[in-house]
Amino acid sequence: MGMFYRMAEQKIVEAMAKGEFDDLQGAGKPLVIEDLSHVPEELRMSYKLLKNAGILPEELQLQKECVQLRDLLHACREAGEQQQISRKLTEKSLRLRMLLEERGLNASSVFYEYEPAVRKRLEG
Repeated sequence: MGMFYRMAEQKIVEAMAKGEFDDLQGAGKPLVIEDLSHVPEELRMSYKLLKNAGILPEELQLQKECVQLRDLLHACREAGEQQQISRKLTEKSLRLRMLLEERGLNASSVFYEYEPAVRKRLEG
């Protein structure tokens, strides 16, 4: 074993002895391991950073807006307003498709499986 491994192990043992790990958030609970296999490898770290910061990637934000606009369109009864919402939905959908193609996500059907989760989050 390398010198750094031994030093790190020693620091961990010392911290455990001092009780520095006793009150950590999530202590005693199983780890939640995120499956990012549907995200291209080169984007995984940036997605993780955005998620931890509470920021949606642009394509998910666009998808969320499309879901909201579809729901609004179904609830709307005025023709003029329907046309305006429909135009916005078309613009957002086109931008989403272009973005997905740009990032190589359009070939993955997994991306579209987010919609139920987005709907659930909007309702909650």
